Amino acid sequence: MKLSNTTAFGLLAAVVTVLIWAGFMLVTRFAVQSNFTVEEILVLRLLPAFLVVSPFMFKIGILPRGQSWLQSLILMFGASAISPYLISSGLAHAPASDGGALAPGMLPFWTALAAYFIIGEKPGLSRRIGLAVILIGAILVGLLQVLTAVGDDVWKGHLLFLGGSGVWAVHSVIFKQSGISPIHVLAIGIFWGTLVTTPLLFLTGNVSFELVEIDDLIKMMVLQSFVMGILAMLLFTYAVRALGAAQTAAFGALIPILALLGGVVFLGEEVTVLKLVGVALVAFGVFLASGMISKFRSMPSA
Repeated sequence: MKLSNTTAFGLLAAVVTVLIWAGFMLVTRFAVQSNFTVEEILVLRLLPAFLVVSPFMFKIGILPRGQSWLQSLILMFGASAISPYLISSGLAHAPASDGGALAPGMLPFWTALAAYFIIGEKPGLSRRIGLAVILIGAILVGLLQVLTAVGDDVWKGHLLFLGGSGVWAVHSVIFKQSGISPIHVLAIGIFWGTLVTTPLLFLTGNVSFELVEIDDLIKMMVLQSFVMGILAMLLFTYAVRALGAAQTAAFGALIPILALLGGVVFLGEEVTVLKLVGVALVAFGVFLASGMISKFRSMPSA
């Protein structure tokens, strides 16, 4: 079967998006273990993107019209500042392989929960099975450690991963029912996230870049702001339009696996059999929860 150019580019966009999201876990874990603070990383994520997007912001719009004040706050800060801060803070305590399973891996679970409570959406049978598999996998990866509060500060990282994933899920549900375009919500997040959050980050006293070499600072700025902050969002949006939401979401099953492999290869992280099984279950659950199996079943036979 010959793929159309749109489908082919959509597949490429989905693959690159997944690689970027998995790379975020690895790059941020490496950064917070070296000379960067979490606050410095978030400043590098927000400020350069603000400077690049600012010429277009006021034309696109910086206010989420037609939303309640709480929905507006989530759209303004949820995905741009709060979620990245929580996940980056988690990576200061726990391995990237854990982050891949408990942050993007748990996203379908939290999204389904948020959709149920916010808009009354009930998942179908295949999605419910997938969500249950994700939860079992997440328990194997690290939730038992959270519940028993053992193992250095790793459990703190796990809680932060879950919190960051939960905030992103609420943001996704509110964004989906808002009717706002992806480019508009990106501009809203970058504008308000930078304008309000950056001064607060400097006030913590943890933003000085004193221990950071200039070339490392430039590399981190490019990766965090332009690649992970802007490019990944644009590619994801294109993939959804070209392939559909379900097929694009199915690619998310690769993130826990790639984060695990990258953590072992590039960061020297240790992997137990329990974690390996847990990550595999999370990845399989993400695929089930994407609805792709139901989509295949509904396709007419040749």
